[in-house]
Amino acid sequence: MPALTLQLLDSPYAVCRLPADASAPSPPPGSFSLLIRAVEETTLVCPLDQAPGDAEIDPGWRCLRILQVFDFSVAGILASVLGPLARSGIGIFASSTFSTDYVLVKAGDLDRAVEALAGAGHTIET
Repeated sequence: MPALTLQLLDSPYAVCRLPADASAPSPPPGSFSLLIRAVEETTLVCPLDQAPGDAEIDPGWRCLRILQVFDFSVAGILASVLGPLARSGIGIFASSTFSTDYVLVKAGDLDRAVEALAGAGHTIET
């Protein structure tokens, strides 16, 4: 696997659970957010200060974005990030877009996560 460069996004993030039929707020341009609608629930990942008040909120996440863009046929990109975190006992919330991957770790685990990723040859930009 190639060494990756991950960017630590500025904001603290929240993972929010809403009812399946809930309407979710549109985040402002420029911030990472994720909206997943499933049969049983709607999940929203957004900057903590934008978390809807009526949601079940799990606050205190920090978001790392893989800066490189890889073709879908390249195997193991996300695994090269998740493996070192798992070996260090760090829980994650991961998501992918068409262009890249995002990995969220709890703020209290951030220093250990950066250390684990650097130990695996990755670079973290803050």
